[in-house]
Amino acid sequence: MRRKSNLRQLFPLFLMFTAGLPVVADAAELETAKSLLDLYREGGPVMHIIALCSVATLALGAYCAIMYRKGKMMPPHVVAHLSELVSHRNLESAYEYCQAHPGPFTHALASALTKANYERDMFNKAAMENSVADDCFRSETKMMVVVNYLNTFAVLAPMIGLLGTVSGMITSFGALTAGKAEAADLAKGIGEALVATGGGLLLAIPAMFLYFFFRGQVSANMADVHKGLSHLLDLFTGEVQGNSMAVQQVLPVQEFTAQEVSDQA
Repeated sequence: MRRKSNLRQLFPLFLMFTAGLPVVADAAELETAKSLLDLYREGGPVMHIIALCSVATLALGAYCAIMYRKGKMMPPHVVAHLSELVSHRNLESAYEYCQAHPGPFTHALASALTKANYERDMFNKAAMENSVADDCFRSETKMMVVVNYLNTFAVLAPMIGLLGTVSGMITSFGALTAGKAEAADLAKGIGEALVATGGGLLLAIPAMFLYFFFRGQVSANMADVHKGLSHLLDLFTGEVQGNSMAVQQVLPVQEFTAQEVSDQA
């Protein structure tokens, strides 16, 4: 009987204790919850540099995504129209069309057309191929200059975060030197160190991914550009038959020289 009476007395206390647990847990969560802005402020001045680098990385990624896609580098309608002109050996119209539609594909073809010579074997195809290869290499090099900036941010971001780590540790040791050994006094510097390191890594990982992605995209697209230009040269020399079988020689070599092309440009 005594045991039952004791249990009856403890049961209300147990209900009160269990009912109060969620309230205590929710209060603890409210005290420890931090927003992204709070973490940003906790990271110290270094977070401003990381934020600027993040904006620059996003801008570079958007630029590369728009400018370095295959449809932008060699538009299908431009390739189709140039194939028709080159298969007819209408070099003047093909050159003017290339000038009206600037891009890696048309720029390389325009340079190759200035090497055409009807008096040479295969219309001086060897020189035209060398010109195409040189222009493709220069275009890819210029594109990679922009893509390499992504790699620069990917390398610099952890170093900037490390700078914040050192700054935070200096703050913590400064508190210890001043005789403040409380946990709250040390937590500020340690929090700054960890947040700055995390911010640098959060920037470096996407930047490194974007660098490798766009580097591969540029290489693959420029390989397709070079292949498409080689096909146009084959159409011009007659080694490959295009959609139009008719071939007409519009310009003699004396009327289409490099000097006149430079004068027109």
